[in-house]
Amino acid sequence: MTVPTPVDVLGPASVVAPPIASGEAGDARLNRGGVAWSIFEGGRDPYVILITIYIFMPYVSATMVGDPVRGQELISRFQQYAGWIVMATAPILGASIDKIGPRKPWLAASVALMVPLIAALWFAAPGSVGLTVAATMTIALAVNVLFAWSEVLHNSMLIRAAGLRSAHAASGLALSLGNAASVLALGFTAWAFALPGKVDWWWVPEAPLLGMNPAMHEPERVVALLAAALLTVGALPLFLLTPDAPRTGVPVPRALREGVRDLVAMVRTVGNYRDAAIFLGARMFFFDGMNGVLFFFGVLAAGVMGWGALDLLITGIILSIVAVAGGFVGRILDERMGPRNALRVEIAMTIVGLVALLGMAPDRILYFWAYDAAAHPPLWDGPVYRTWPSLIYLLIGFNNAIFITAQYASSRTALTRLAPPSQTGAFFGVYALSGVATAWLAPALVNIGTRVTQSQQGGFASIILLLVIGQIGLMFVRGAGRDSIPGG
Repeated sequence: MTVPTPVDVLGPASVVAPPIASGEAGDARLNRGGVAWSIFEGGRDPYVILITIYIFMPYVSATMVGDPVRGQELISRFQQYAGWIVMATAPILGASIDKIGPRKPWLAASVALMVPLIAALWFAAPGSVGLTVAATMTIALAVNVLFAWSEVLHNSMLIRAAGLRSAHAASGLALSLGNAASVLALGFTAWAFALPGKVDWWWVPEAPLLGMNPAMHEPERVVALLAAALLTVGALPLFLLTPDAPRTGVPVPRALREGVRDLVAMVRTVGNYRDAAIFLGARMFFFDGMNGVLFFFGVLAAGVMGWGALDLLITGIILSIVAVAGGFVGRILDERMGPRNALRVEIAMTIVGLVALLGMAPDRILYFWAYDAAAHPPLWDGPVYRTWPSLIYLLIGFNNAIFITAQYASSRTALTRLAPPSQTGAFFGVYALSGVATAWLAPALVNIGTRVTQSQQGGFASIILLLVIGQIGLMFVRGAGRDSIPGG
């Protein structure tokens, strides 16, 4: 699945690129620096898929906490805290890094902290033999903040790494590598640790590799070691092959002050253009809402549907592949109805999918149809999706994977139609800022909804509010239609 991130490829630090010599401008063919830049994202993104969405956090909620409702409330609370820290720091870092100069020392520090912290999650064992739940969530909070900082720094290296003419190619390759690495990591985990002992297929080992003990939930915890290893391997080419910016000599405190001033100037510039400002305001809500749907999908499946590690692993593989279609769907909708209306369709379909998820349970299909698993034969003799509720839950995930991915593409296209060509730097700077300004909203609403209703469905339902606000906001945007032109 395309990984949602707090800061898009064109972050605040990259909208005003450092001076680049003509020899660095690049061409349509990616150089080794651009490829190395892309590989870093391939190594970093599996953390989101393995830890946040599909495997580790659902394990924390359902097993370590032991109460899925309380687990969802706890996870959403710590994600809210991380969102506050990212909101307060990431935009300033992005706006200041060009004034500081070199990115690699800062990025190296972030990675050097992330790798051991991610690996430490391996010790989050059930019972009293490992990390406590509070310690586990504190480590995850620190990694989430470092992840956002590393993304700002990584994005700010794009132009210098790939050149102006090849930046889009490096960006596309990075997204592809992130998706591919995540699918391969999920597939390997399923083959090596989750499937053994549960199926007698000839190509699956008879027992989990490396002596992993399912009773201690080691197949779920080992994804921490895998994510840490992939991040390490993915980072090495970047530090070895990607060029860095020269030193500016500007002291860090001064760079931070000037960065804040630049952020204020960017926001004021965008505020002079009504439709673009309304669009960016609306995006703050629907973007965070869609991220919330993705992030809490696995926790909901573990708690409500009773899915285990194997179910979630296979689901992650399937939905990551299905999400590739989202890019094509977004492009088709953009061409046929314009990006603004495409976004309205994509948000509406996400709301439909979210509402459908809330109506699912092991003994209920879409609110109204009771299902007795004992009275129906299994759909097949495989290890997953043996009942109609499980299969339909997966199919609803298809809908969300496609239209949430399509939204990422349509949002960028919409801004290019609304932003005046001479001001695209400021507009994409605020576009990236809007991705982090409300990063805490979905976790906060899920936290409040879960506590008030004492149910996972009640917490998940609160995300609808963000999508509805974003949908209403788009109703007031003029332009970005099928016949509009960039900047028109």
